[in-house]
Amino acid sequence: MSSYLDSHRREECFGCEACVQVCNHSAIEMVEDCEGFRYPKINIASCTNCGLCRKVCPYDNPPIKHQEHVYTFGGYHKNANIKDRSTSGGAFTAIASAWCDNNYVIFGAKANSTNVYHSYITDIAQIDVFRKSKYTQSLIGSSYKEVKSFLKEGRKVLFSGTPCQIAGLKTFLGNKEYSNLLTIEVVCEGVPSAIYIRKYNAYLLQKYGSPIEELDYRYTDSKQAIPQHSTKLIPGKWDFQVMRTVLANGKTLKIDRWFNPFWSIWLQHLMSRPSCYECPFATPERNADITLGDLWGVHLYCPELYGRNGGASLIVCNTQKGKAVSTAALKDLYGHELDFATALKYQGPMRKHISPNDNRTMFMQDLINCDYRTLTHKWAINPSVKLLWQKYIWGNRQKIWWWNLTNKK
Repeated sequence: MSSYLDSHRREECFGCEACVQVCNHSAIEMVEDCEGFRYPKINIASCTNCGLCRKVCPYDNPPIKHQEHVYTFGGYHKNANIKDRSTSGGAFTAIASAWCDNNYVIFGAKANSTNVYHSYITDIAQIDVFRKSKYTQSLIGSSYKEVKSFLKEGRKVLFSGTPCQIAGLKTFLGNKEYSNLLTIEVVCEGVPSAIYIRKYNAYLLQKYGSPIEELDYRYTDSKQAIPQHSTKLIPGKWDFQVMRTVLANGKTLKIDRWFNPFWSIWLQHLMSRPSCYECPFATPERNADITLGDLWGVHLYCPELYGRNGGASLIVCNTQKGKAVSTAALKDLYGHELDFATALKYQGPMRKHISPNDNRTMFMQDLINCDYRTLTHKWAINPSVKLLWQKYIWGNRQKIWWWNLTNKK
């Protein structure tokens, strides 16, 4: 296999930045291409041809995957406040609490306006900055080097990220196993172009005179707006999440998920990173100690975990270490063990990578050249009547109600 550094084939670069961090001569930098994705560029004048950058590339030298699934769990955090402040069921917080007893460091993706980057905290009371799905590829920065330094100091490190970021960390560490390192990956369906959210920000700045200060793609509010930016409210929770945008001037906007152009375009697989369409990590065999995701299909095979539509998490333990920590976290979680094969049926990104949309090239041209309104009007698809019926008339909540009614003892 050859890496992007040799082939310059974009599908062969995950953007993990391992090559940048391993270079002792600062000869590599990440440069954004016309589609909004960052790729490594070598400064030939500074390069010594040592080969370290290729050695740590997870495409060139992928880490060995864990073949067994030691333990699978479904449920949600017993603390309602923590669950409400999480994207799904709050499992990440419970696991972090179980791992971080003393002398610990937690790494995760942190958002600042529309920018997302990896950072770390040394006080679990600050973990709120790592909660919530960001739907943007985070800038790793010097995180891998910092992890290695903390591990050498003997500190317990929890590193969370996408599967390719976990792979990048492992190859950066020479695929060495550390007893004081716990890796947690999120189920990932591809990372979208950063250009889209910049266009959205520019549109809001022009319309409301203020840029984005905070963005929550899946805000589980007790009320939600329908359709876009409407003030009409209806009840809503996990199944009816909204995208909540808070502007710097204090104005708050909410867009119903099924009328949100972002979800429509992203789920059509029009704007994901090229490597996402060939992702080698989208398989049942995983790289991290623990895989976390939404408990999709909960209303079909474990409705007792639906939790009044408050959100539920899937925890897949791929190592004995992951199982030990997850078991210790059960004191903070309500739920039970699940059959992995059954859970896998409802986790598409854990079975295979996404397929490219035939219109991706055309969309990317419009993403680069068109303004936000023109782009979304052309490419976003309004939900069908069937989907709206399933979600708002006879959706998951109604199915759970019927299940509870017919399963009363």
